[in-house]
Amino acid sequence: MHIETRKLHLIEEMLKVKSEATLSALEKLLKSTNNKTVKKTPSLKDFSGIWSNDEAEEIERIIAESCETIHPDDWK
Repeated sequence: MHIETRKLHLIEEMLKVKSEATLSALEKLLKSTNNKTVKKTPSLKDFSGIWSNDEAEEIERIIAESCETIHPDDWK
């Protein structure tokens, strides 16, 4: 499930919470988690190995077909 979809689902579930104790516990959890989160700029290493061999081959094929072909009419 996409992260934004998951966030929306959590919001929907939180709107159903009736218990003050549950809401307080959720707030405490979110605050403690957000305080520990260190924002890091992703590097290429973060993406290494996320594609299967088939996906990598498909991307290489698409690049070869679309980016490595020169169309002389495009330069007029």
